[in-house]
Amino acid sequence: MMNKKIADIKKTTKDQELRKLAMLSERELMMELRTSEKGLSEEDAKNRLEEYGPNEVSAQKPTPAIMMFLEAFKDPFVYVLALLMVVSAVTKDFEAALVMGIMILASVIIAFIQEYRSQKASLNLKELIENTTAVTRAGQTKEIPMDEVVPGDIVTLATGDMIPADAVLIWTKDLFINQSSLTGESMPVEKFVDAGIDKNSKSVSALDMQDLIFMGTDVLSGQGKAIILKTGQNTFFGDIAKNATTQRGKTSFDIGLTKVSKFLLRMVMILFPIVFLINGITKGEWGEAFFFAIAVAVGLTPEMLPMIVTSNLAKGALSLSKHKVIVKELPSIQNLGSMDILCTDKTGTITEDKVVLVQHLDPLGEVNNQVLDMAFLNSHYQTGWKNLMDIAVINFYEENKNQSPYHSVTKLDEIPFDFSRRRLTVVVNADGHQFMITKGAVEEMEAVCTHAEINGEIVPLTPELQKRMREVNIRMNEQGMRALAVAVKKDVHSEAIYSVEDEQGMTLIGFMGFLDPAKKSAITAIKSLHQHGVNVKVLTGDNDIVAKKVCSDVGIEVSHVVLGSDIDNMSDEQMKEEVEKTNLFAKLNPMQKSRIIETLQGNGHTVGFMGDGINDAPALRKADVGISVDTAADITKDASSIILLEKSLNVLEDGVIEGRKVFSNMMKYIKITISSNFGNVFSILIASAFLPFLPMLSIQLLIQNLIYDIAQLAIPWDNVDEEDLLKPVRWETNGLMKFTLCIGPVSSIFDIMTYLVMWFVFSANTIGSQHLFQTGWFVVGLVSQTLVVQMVRTRKLPFIQSIASPAVILASLGAVGLGLLIVLTPIREVFDFVKLPANYWGWFILIIVLYLITVEVAKRLYIHITKEWI
Repeated sequence: MMNKKIADIKKTTKDQELRKLAMLSERELMMELRTSEKGLSEEDAKNRLEEYGPNEVSAQKPTPAIMMFLEAFKDPFVYVLALLMVVSAVTKDFEAALVMGIMILASVIIAFIQEYRSQKASLNLKELIENTTAVTRAGQTKEIPMDEVVPGDIVTLATGDMIPADAVLIWTKDLFINQSSLTGESMPVEKFVDAGIDKNSKSVSALDMQDLIFMGTDVLSGQGKAIILKTGQNTFFGDIAKNATTQRGKTSFDIGLTKVSKFLLRMVMILFPIVFLINGITKGEWGEAFFFAIAVAVGLTPEMLPMIVTSNLAKGALSLSKHKVIVKELPSIQNLGSMDILCTDKTGTITEDKVVLVQHLDPLGEVNNQVLDMAFLNSHYQTGWKNLMDIAVINFYEENKNQSPYHSVTKLDEIPFDFSRRRLTVVVNADGHQFMITKGAVEEMEAVCTHAEINGEIVPLTPELQKRMREVNIRMNEQGMRALAVAVKKDVHSEAIYSVEDEQGMTLIGFMGFLDPAKKSAITAIKSLHQHGVNVKVLTGDNDIVAKKVCSDVGIEVSHVVLGSDIDNMSDEQMKEEVEKTNLFAKLNPMQKSRIIETLQGNGHTVGFMGDGINDAPALRKADVGISVDTAADITKDASSIILLEKSLNVLEDGVIEGRKVFSNMMKYIKITISSNFGNVFSILIASAFLPFLPMLSIQLLIQNLIYDIAQLAIPWDNVDEEDLLKPVRWETNGLMKFTLCIGPVSSIFDIMTYLVMWFVFSANTIGSQHLFQTGWFVVGLVSQTLVVQMVRTRKLPFIQSIASPAVILASLGAVGLGLLIVLTPIREVFDFVKLPANYWGWFILIIVLYLITVEVAKRLYIHITKEWI
């Protein structure tokens, strides 16, 4: 019978396959998967890893180099150039086709190199934050990387773990799983070994079965053990990833870049026919006019934009890695620069993250050792995610207690922590008695206690006693301590059958006081973030009094505090007002944190969230920039776009500044190139209307554009003025046209001056002397276009108040040198240039100097009127 079951499994779909595997008994499963309670042997595991491959889905695997190279061609600007190249080749303008082909290859190859290097660096960095899972092999349980998990492995699960692959449960204890990544259902699902549903029903899918767990989900609370059934691409998650047709929603970065691209392409579509018609009508040579219009279109097309963007982001990621910041998603760098509000958890970010136990008191505030003993048993024997306070209790106990008051202690049961109860219960047998020991948040513990133990006597929890206990708690809070309450219940059951329902009628024995002092470094970091236009708000599940003192210590102004209970009673409109004026939100649950961030985003803010707890995962997913640390829970790191190797706001400040540098340098290229290209086209339109010949041949215009574009490759490495780093940056395409129309035509004035000099001074005013005219304008156009970058890249006085990076200076000099090399050597004949007269160079220098001075004056006027620059 068992063999028939197994044979049938191999003929079914993936959903049916998982369901039928779940129907097998534990013994049948062990036999089918050739494993045992002790797990696989290391040799078996190695062989299966070779057989099934790494436990990765397509989305996690690196893109092959050849695919990455082909992807680099998928760009609207490359498409435009390719179309123009094909048209030129068909009409036998092979020189123009060759230059455009070189431009396409240059853009694609450089973009490919940058993307390849970025992926390689990203993969290397990901090794530093590799997620692991507890696997039992050859009878020993140890942590291994998730990508090494194979079918047949026995995994142990605890709060905060990510499910490494599709598996069937063989043991659980209050196990709650978050399946929202697969089902979209935000509420957690409780999982059992014996689900108690009709598994044969065709209406029941694998996702409905409560003894199956899936890759891509995570443990919210509880414990469990499971046998891995499917890994990698064979998982439910892998199937979805492979067949998904929808992509991730566009970020503000993507939307901004798309707006810029559309703006540029609209300019091409409008100006191309104008240039074509004017030259065709005035010159009568429609063929030449067509090719010249093509060259103008190419000149307007910022074919290096994709590569410049990629270079900026890749350079930013590599730079941040040196500052102990790992970037999981490149666009998040720009989002860091745009961030104007940082929401952060309290523990470990603005505090030392070194929680120490400083007091163990009875209900009236007197030192009591029984409180310490019971708290130690609770922290020591709980098997879930040990938080900092558990570790503090254990460390304090081991350093200050010589021996336990009990001769023998055996753990019997456990009710794991969850974020709704905010408490955790451990049941132990100590010297023949069953002790149910519960510790948790003071308010939640008070709700389940009916008595208190004072001086060895158990007394009813009267309103007067409750008031005195609350005064003790407030006093501890005002001293900056976080308080937890400890309660016990003795010999509740004869057997270990405890549940949440037993957490009532308990006896409160006292309080534990923990201190996590504010970081001194947080004071300077928060001050710097404020100076850089980033407001810091604290979102914590902790007590409001403790959080308020910590905020005061680090320089976060708190006029009032909003509690989680207040948020539940607020309308959306009230929330919109409250989040703007409140800097401290306390006693929050995970969904309340997420709602605060969503409301801030709705108010037009770019919001970052920094946290490392399991309860921070929803907020990290919701934020524009999710920031975590490499010591965080697996699911927390997975929900983040930025990982800090050092849990410090100082490190984050470096990230914010780097993000703004990246954005500033991208906007430099975009604004400088658009305004320069627009000025050139404006000059061409004027020249075309009056000259009896083309102001420049298409091949000359293309080579000029190619040299200029290559020089701009250094822009990602340019210096950025300190003033440009002081406030958040955003994609604003509204000012792009204004900048273009104001700065672009300045170059046209000096182009016309060059026309007049070539026409009247050098008599280049006939068709026979057109090459002299074209050569003269080529040199002025290339040099002015290249050097104006030095003027426009900063709002300050160039060369004196603000100096470009060595890379930008060398690239500009290289472009000028290359242009002069073409004109001054026999190479000029290839491009139909001619030798320039000696007295030309005096006029050349005069025009260039006057142009740069005029651009500086125009820049000053523009800044004075608009109060803005790049």
